[in-house]
Amino acid sequence: MRAIVCPEFGPPRVLRVEERPAPEPGPEEITVAPHAWGINYVDVLMVAGGYQLRPGLPFVPGLEGAGIVTGVGPGVSTPWIGDRVIFGMRPGAFAERVAVPASGVVPMPESMSFEQGACFRSAFATAYHGLVQGGRLRAGEVALVHGATGGMGLAAVQVAKRLGATVIGTGGSEEKLRVVKQYGADHVIDYGRGRFREQVRKLCGGADVIFDPIGGDVFDESMHCLNWGARLVVVGFTSGRAARARTNHLLIKGASVIGIRAGEFSRRHPEEGRENLITLLEWARKAQIYSHISHRFTFPDILPAMRVIENREVVGRAIMVRDSR
Repeated sequence: MRAIVCPEFGPPRVLRVEERPAPEPGPEEITVAPHAWGINYVDVLMVAGGYQLRPGLPFVPGLEGAGIVTGVGPGVSTPWIGDRVIFGMRPGAFAERVAVPASGVVPMPESMSFEQGACFRSAFATAYHGLVQGGRLRAGEVALVHGATGGMGLAAVQVAKRLGATVIGTGGSEEKLRVVKQYGADHVIDYGRGRFREQVRKLCGGADVIFDPIGGDVFDESMHCLNWGARLVVVGFTSGRAARARTNHLLIKGASVIGIRAGEFSRRHPEEGRENLITLLEWARKAQIYSHISHRFTFPDILPAMRVIENREVVGRAIMVRDSR
């Protein structure tokens, strides 16, 4: 089988395609033949050695995908060989066969395509955990979603609307923000139009929950958008700068800053993590949430896929799909 391998930390050009033996399922494992793979900003960071998890070299990157079960190891009762599934790994997904812990696999709704399944899990699980367990978002509140044109942000817009919030989505271009409106945002704000604090105040007075995967200057500006009792949910810092919270603002507003890691939450609280995913998959089955895919590539052509992510060209998600081999 072919696998995309990272032999050393660096830019995406260090990646190689290698022939490797197909894995066999061990105890509590299943093997999957992926039909599509989701590509994340975290994959770029992990290859560069800039993510908090630094795998031992060499390693196969990739965190998620969707495919068909090809083998079941001892101790696994479901799923069955031939079932369509979504899987998550940390890492190891970018290969033509993968061995996955059974706990990292869930059945895929019949109505969901492999493309949709491949890029569903990480974005929506993070959005749901961030807004529900992290931000405690309630119906009628205002949710300010930063980076709304990205995969996590666009998922958070949909989850917040499903929870009954008024949603403000921010992004870097009017063209991308039109997609955010199509996916349910009540208002959108272009970062290029100056400080967004005034725009938030004019639209809704302030925000009750702020979903922030960007950090840096965006976090700093968000501190001026807090309603009383607001919750600012830190998801990441794709700006490259981890921000520092102004405790005087938090004190005056009775606000809080919450950091979330959906993967770690699921590992520490597997039942709650699985319940989150079951809820999300039911919403997807009813076509209430949906992954927007702006870029598709053919496995194993990973370099242009990572390039569009690095260049911030993606709206929603980028994926790879199986070639005809």
